[in-house]
Amino acid sequence: MPNDSTFTCFVRRDQSFDFNWHFHREYELTLITAGTGVRYVGTTVELYRPGDLVLLGPDLPHTYASERSENLAEAAVTQFQYDFLGPGFFELPQFRSVQSLLERSARGLSFSDVPEELRADVASLPGFASAVQTVRLLDVLHRLATDVAPTPVTGAGYTAAPSTVVRDRVDVVCRYLQQTHTGPVHLDEIAGLAHMSPTSFSRFFRQAIGCTLTDYVNQLRVETACKLLTTTALPVTEVAARSGYRNLANFNRRFRELKSMRPTEYRAAYLQPVPPPEA
Repeated sequence: MPNDSTFTCFVRRDQSFDFNWHFHREYELTLITAGTGVRYVGTTVELYRPGDLVLLGPDLPHTYASERSENLAEAAVTQFQYDFLGPGFFELPQFRSVQSLLERSARGLSFSDVPEELRADVASLPGFASAVQTVRLLDVLHRLATDVAPTPVTGAGYTAAPSTVVRDRVDVVCRYLQQTHTGPVHLDEIAGLAHMSPTSFSRFFRQAIGCTLTDYVNQLRVETACKLLTTTALPVTEVAARSGYRNLANFNRRFRELKSMRPTEYRAAYLQPVPPPEA
């Protein structure tokens, strides 16, 4: 964060967002403005698309990851500390709704059904001088607190502010799983990446992430399936196989556990137009 400011607003733009599991003391408001990928927050793995708007509290482990493509990955990011407007500011009666919003962001908050005007205001924050940014950020937080019903992103089982050693081990493991989860996943192999025995690693992973390795891999696989269901016309059996499930019944069961609907229902609800093949 710049030394001459109590908060920072910037545009993150690249060919892709690389996996980098991390945490920091600042609150973070992120609006995806271009590109698609996977958002990892605490115990939760979810797809993101343009318009995805999330507020993360301090020390909440997270990362965004996308595949390299012709289209840029882009996000408007604002980071600030609780007292960026001065000690006790949000304890003032007129700002208690914002204080409540910030408290709830400890689990991460996802905002859907956000008015386009509000979304545009979030996207425009990096373009203003610091004084104007301050006023506009306060206005954005107030409107998010009063006009939009957020949804918690993660469960209560994640570990906030893990040590640097834990962070680095989890980053190595999760980065590897991000690339390999559609194939067989063997506990002893994954434990070896962290230089731990399988038993010690299982305990470590659950404490650091808040869920078991099996549960985490299932989240990765189901999100891969969601992407295939909504961007291709592949049969469900093929989607299951490409997502890492060799047994269709197991795929259907895991999918319903995480999405509360069958794969065919998900496809019908979220299917994106598939472009026609080139002539």
